[in-house]
Amino acid sequence: MSDALISSQREFEDFCDEVRDAGIVAYDTEFISENSYRPKLCLVQLATPERAVAVDPFEVNLATWWDIMLDGDTTVVVHSGKEETRFCLTHTAQRPKKLVDVQIAEGLRGSSFPLSYERLISRVLGKSVQSTETRTDWQRRPLTERQIEYALDDVRYMIPCWQKQEAWLEKQGRLHWAHDEFERLIDEMEAERSDDSWTRLSGIRRLSSRQLAVAKELFSWRDKEGADRNQPVRRILRDDLLIDLARRQPQSEEELFNSRDMNRQGLRRVAADIIDCVQRALSLPKNQLPKPFEAPDSSTEEPVLCKILAIALANRCAELDLSHGLVGSNGDLRNLVRWYSNKCPEDARPRLMRGWRAEVCGDLLRDVIDGKISLRVADPNSEYPLVFERVGKTAK
Repeated sequence: MSDALISSQREFEDFCDEVRDAGIVAYDTEFISENSYRPKLCLVQLATPERAVAVDPFEVNLATWWDIMLDGDTTVVVHSGKEETRFCLTHTAQRPKKLVDVQIAEGLRGSSFPLSYERLISRVLGKSVQSTETRTDWQRRPLTERQIEYALDDVRYMIPCWQKQEAWLEKQGRLHWAHDEFERLIDEMEAERSDDSWTRLSGIRRLSSRQLAVAKELFSWRDKEGADRNQPVRRILRDDLLIDLARRQPQSEEELFNSRDMNRQGLRRVAADIIDCVQRALSLPKNQLPKPFEAPDSSTEEPVLCKILAIALANRCAELDLSHGLVGSNGDLRNLVRWYSNKCPEDARPRLMRGWRAEVCGDLLRDVIDGKISLRVADPNSEYPLVFERVGKTAK
């Protein structure tokens, strides 16, 4: 396998032809995210079954590569590919078409998720990959041979890893599970850029309509300010401070800086902008205010039900050798209990009752809530000591 750093456009275009001929490519990136609105792409690593290359995006126009990610003909293999997906969305405003993520795939083959690249390659292929350049400043040039070798290791083994995973998943009837999860990863990255992304701020659900209007104004201003100044938005205004301002609604600089956390030089420079945001939100007529989030209709039995369901889910995942964390979270269990308790319609099914998750645990969890399933300890020394049985079934 020949390795190279590509810094000429012609060589890059030739390699892209190789990628199209191969129909599959491993993809990874090195970037710097601490000081800019969007992460700065500093290096692109690509590998076909024949060779691996590193591409210098400071010297090469990557348009052909983004076309490949969108063409639907080439399988693009990533590991923990959130940032790789974000770069595609940033440069094309479109979803990648055939993305597969070996980290997600491994979560459907065993209980460990998420696995680092080093541990995953060791587990799947039995090969050792070293992490020696984790503190590298990838925007500095020239890159050393050691840095390039480290970067290439991130893609050298990804294709054989996916091929082994794919064969196993297909044999077990889980390949469609994996593809559903790859699409969900892309959905989540797209949702970050949607018009309602402000509704995912921590603490936002406890605000009133007027407070939500303030938060929305501040969120939009912060995003534009970050883009204009090319700075991370949380450096402009932290999330927790944004929520605090939405609650306090200061209308003067004196009120603005009453909070100790607000006394920072950077915030003093934008004090007038912040106050303008608050005043715009306060001037909105009531019929233009965001609707408040519905308070969760939780019963006193909900925590108990969630704990019982968590035991059932953990036991089911252990039986199938699946990652519990990938299948469902405590939040997913709460949503299931509330959906059932509130007699919500079938078309509003929670995540654990849809798609492959319904195959794995949907019927079990619903039957547990319905009282159709009993729980007993079969053998405390067994790998799976708990047994869930249909009520009335004769114990063996």
